[in-house]
Amino acid sequence: MVLAENQKIRITSRAENIILVERMIEDVCDLFNISEDYYGNILVALTEAVTNAIYHGNQANPTKNIDIFFKSFPDHVSFIVKDEGSGFNYETLPDPTNPENIENPNGRGVFLMRNLADKVSFEDNGSKVILDFKMNAN
Repeated sequence: MVLAENQKIRITSRAENIILVERMIEDVCDLFNISEDYYGNILVALTEAVTNAIYHGNQANPTKNIDIFFKSFPDHVSFIVKDEGSGFNYETLPDPTNPENIENPNGRGVFLMRNLADKVSFEDNGSKVILDFKMNAN
């Protein structure tokens, strides 16, 4: 995959398509010489966003698509994940670090994104997530 400063890939809502997102992340990190540690942050945050889009946004419906955009800026890179779902209330998510939530098998994706990306934004009622990573963090 040859990356430009702006790129979009579209995948269907199937778990096996996450490998395409992983390849995109590898290409971005190689192109911008992003450190291995920061690569891990990008990998986990973006795959969490795509996993949420597959299972929560598109309800694992393989006929629904997810668009993943990559944009580079002088000081950061951005990844945008947009699903075809109706969104969710991202402001009222339970804290997965609270003792009553520790044993829950789900509910850590947005928490991880917020802790691994330099900035996380939601648009379109939560059906679009924007993950920003500073370039000077390597």
